[in-house]
This record gives sequence, C-alpha cells and structure tokens, in this order.
Amino acid sequence: MNCESPRRPFRKEASKRPRSKLTSLGCAGAIGLSCLLGLGAYFEANADSRGNASKEMPMQAMMRPDMAPPLGVAGGMSPKRAVFTPSLRFMHMRMEGNRNGTNNLSTAEVLDQFSITPKKMDVDVLMASAMYGITNDLSVMAMIPYIWKSMDHVTRTGVEFTTKSESFGDLGIIAGYDVYKTGKHTIKLTAGLSFPTGLTDDRDDTPAGSDQLLPYPMQNGSGTFDLLPGVTYSGRADVWSWGGRVGATVRLGENDDDYTLGNIYAASVWGARRWDDWLSSSFRLIGETVGNIDGADPRLNPLQVSTADPDRRAGKFVSLALGFNFLVPSGVLQGTGLSVEAILPAYQDLDGPQLERDYAILVGLRKAF
Repeated sequence: MNCESPRRPFRKEASKRPRSKLTSLGCAGAIGLSCLLGLGAYFEANADSRGNASKEMPMQAMMRPDMAPPLGVAGGMSPKRAVFTPSLRFMHMRMEGNRNGTNNLSTAEVLDQFSITPKKMDVDVLMASAMYGITNDLSVMAMIPYIWKSMDHVTRTGVEFTTKSESFGDLGIIAGYDVYKTGKHTIKLTAGLSFPTGLTDDRDDTPAGSDQLLPYPMQNGSGTFDLLPGVTYSGRADVWSWGGRVGATVRLGENDDDYTLGNIYAASVWGARRWDDWLSSSFRLIGETVGNIDGADPRLNPLQVSTADPDRRAGKFVSLALGFNFLVPSGVLQGTGLSVEAILPAYQDLDGPQLERDYAILVGLRKAF
C-alpha cells in the first residue's frame, strides 16, 4: 500500500511546566504521603479510644482481607519469613478512539494526516508471580506476563483490518524491604530489574503485505533492562486501612532496534474498609506519566500510521479505581485471596493522535503457604 505524506500536522502545545517529571512526581508523592499519615493518625486515635486496636497483631494483620493492597498496586505486600505466595493476575484493557492533548479526534481527522489510523485496541495480560519472605522484613518477587494484543485499523480508502500479537513480556524481579514497621504502619522500599525477555519484532499480515513488522504499541517487550524502584506506605486501624505508592520504570540503554521506550512514573493513594473477615473494598486515585520513545526503529514508517511515530507515545493520566478483596480466613483454603479492581480514566493528555484509554479490569488469585 502506498504511503501518502501528511496533509495537515497536528500541532503540539509547548510545555509550560519547567519542573521535571521526577520533581513533580516527588512533590505529589510527598503531599499524598503527608495526607495519608494525617489520615492514619486520625483513624488510629479513634480506634485506640475504643480499645479495639492492639500495638502488635501480626497474625490478625496478615489475615485481614484489606492487608493486601488494591490489585493494581505492585510491591505492597510484606510476607513473613519463609512464607511463599504464588499468584495469578489477569488484566483486560480497552483503548478506543483517538485523542490529541485533551481533545477527542474523529477517524476522519486522523486520516487527514495519516493513510492508516487505529480505531480500537484490546490488551489481555496473564501475569504469573511468586513472592517469598526471606526474613520478616525482606522479600523477593518474580513475575512474568503473557500478553495478547489486538488492534483494529481503517485506511484512508476505507479498508478495515486487524493486527494481533501474542508472546511473553519482560521478566521482572523485585526485592522489598520494610524500612519502618509497627503494628499499624509500614514503609517498604522496593528495587527491581526488568529483563528483556519480551519480543520487539512481533509481526502480522496487513494490507501492505504478509508478515509485516508491527508498530511500537503492538510489541510485547521493551528490549532493554529496566530499573523498577518504588516506595509504598500502608497503615491500618480498626476496620480501615490506607496507603500510597510511588514507583517508576526507568529504561537502561537502547535496544537492538535502535530505540528506547519512554520512562513511566506513577503514584497512587488508596483507602480501604474491611466489612468482614473475608471481605474488604477499596477506592484508589492513580496518576501516571509516560514518556515518548527515544530513537526510532528504522523499519517503521512514522508517516503512514501514528503508532509508528516515536514522538506520539507520551501521555499523562489520572484514573479512579474501585476494588474488592476476598480472603478465606480459615479451613483448608486459609490464606487464599481473590481480588478484583476496575479502573476508569478521569483525565488524559496525550501526545497524539493516539488511542485513549477506556477502562481496565483486573482479577487476581493468590495463596500463601
């Protein structure tokens, strides 16, 4: 299929924020942590005044359904020494419709610049992980995803087609250490490394020919080693618990295809209520910023479709999430947990045109041994 040159470029607004992403994220994290500590002090004072909270309740704390953070939070659990916790988590994410900045774009507007435009994308991820408590304060976790992706397209001539990819993603190994821990509050530092086990050369048939290299968002790996730093605070009182996490994915070097995916910085805060020994619910606020790609795969044509343009991958997101944790408190299946979380976007500012996020659904199962 012939590639046509762009007719009318989308203009990108100049940044009015002099602070770096790390500085902004650090300020937001500090403000959120301060609010959480204040909220924790309030709940703790009220719980102690009723005589329902103990200074040290390690076993009761482990068996509370809300002691597991919301499912979308990584690195928030603190297993005891020699406790092994395997888990499976499934995520379905839908992206539909194009956006530039905070404005929605019609298919015709995107095709006015590109000869092909994506219309919808589905991402399904099955994540297998295992966590082990080396000591009561130090734990290690390994996780590997298997990813399915599907993207619907339409050409300027009205031809519709779908591309798909399926493969393992990048392997992650993360260590966590509780630098501060009491009966009610925990601060955990996490440090990890992502290994480039995922593919960066997934292919599929398109109107341009068979076995064509797919653009960046359809690849399932980064091709680089990535740092995974983070810090998590969690607190609890009588029937309430709360927490916050700041984390990042920092890319190291350039992959074999001459590009580096953008860094990801994320922060979230949440509150949860325990309704019974087996049920809790949570509400979470999430902020995330994703950078553009540095470099470019020379095999891709950025003038043909926006997903092949390395300068159209960045975005800033604010999302809301509602979750539920179910826990088996006794019996043969004691310690088995089932968690679900639904995530909806509240704000998106994209370097577009690119597909906007619609929703994500997560379901997870874990068992402590």
